[in-house]
Parts: sequence; structure tokens; C-alpha cells
Amino acid sequence: MHLAEIEPRGRAPLQRASPRLKLIAALLIITLTALLPRRVDVLYWIPASALALLWPFCRMPLRYALRRLVVVEVFIVGIALLSLLTPTAAPIFFSTIIKSNLCVFAMLLLTWTTPFQDVLQELRRLRFPAVMLTTLALMYRYLPVLGEETRRMSRARASRAFSRGRMASWHNLALIIGQLFIRSADRAERIYLAMCARGWK
Repeated sequence: MHLAEIEPRGRAPLQRASPRLKLIAALLIITLTALLPRRVDVLYWIPASALALLWPFCRMPLRYALRRLVVVEVFIVGIALLSLLTPTAAPIFFSTIIKSNLCVFAMLLLTWTTPFQDVLQELRRLRFPAVMLTTLALMYRYLPVLGEETRRMSRARASRAFSRGRMASWHNLALIIGQLFIRSADRAERIYLAMCARGWK
């Protein structure tokens, strides 16, 4: 993350609010959004308006939000395409996309104004399962490791590949994803065995 994206985060008014209040508000917005009708309705304006009102107080850069929404959009559209198998496909397709984007945007506002450790602490106080919290903590801890591993593999692949065609790029990307999955599984197994050797259960 660039320094220009970090500085607004420290000055955000909502950062001074209670982490529990922000977490409960985000969960309420997500729950309300999930319970909305399966067809696009005027009720969709309720969570959208709430998020639009909260955004200026978060001071989250638009570019930051759009970059992350674009990444998640691939999965959102993929899930929404499954609704095309139903008889009333079009309304469910659009409602799924809108609901998913609203929920993701709510989580972006929460994570922009609240450190992840504070979120985990509040989830622990709300009696969330310990296994889920441990999984989230480990995921957060090793995401930068996987990112660095991906960059190293991309540089190594680029230094050995001289073709710049689109098909070659997609082929290289598929190879990197496959190798990253194998290395991640192997690293996870080694980390788990190391934790068990130190008495973790």
C-alpha cells in the first residue's frame, strides 16, 4: 500500500470510533443487504445510502476502493452467473451483483478504518468460534508472504520467457497460479507440523 493511501486512513474521523460499534454496524448492513428481495427493489437504496453517508467520514480514496472492487468483481460475476440457471434469471443476476458489491464495500469501509487485530479482538469478545478466528489470523499473517512469493515467481517466469503474446501471458499466469497453490499447500503443511511440535492444538 502506498503512503498516499495510508495517510488518509490515519486522519479518518471514523477511525476514532469504537471498533465494536463499527463491526456491529458493518454486520447489520451486510445482514440487511443479504435479506433484501431477490429482485432489484427500492429497498436497495437503504444500505447503499448508509454506505454513501459513511464513506466521507472514512476518507477512503476512490482509487483504493475501485482497485479492490475490480479484483473481487471476477468472483462476484462468477457467482452471479450461476443464477442464470434459474427460470427468473435476470432479476436474480442483477440483485446478486448489487448485493455482493454492497457487502464488499461495507467490509472495505470497516477494514480501512479499523486495524485487523482490533476486528479479531471484537470478534473474540462476541464469542465467535476460536477456530474461525485462528484461521483468519493466520490468513492475515501469511497473505504478504504469498504476495511476495507470487512476485518472485512472476519475475523468474518473465526472465525466462521472451514471448509477449496474449496467449503466452495467460499460459504463464496459469502456471504461476498452479505453482503457487502447490507451494502454499506445502508451506501450510510445514507450518502446521511446526505448530504441532510446539504444542499448538
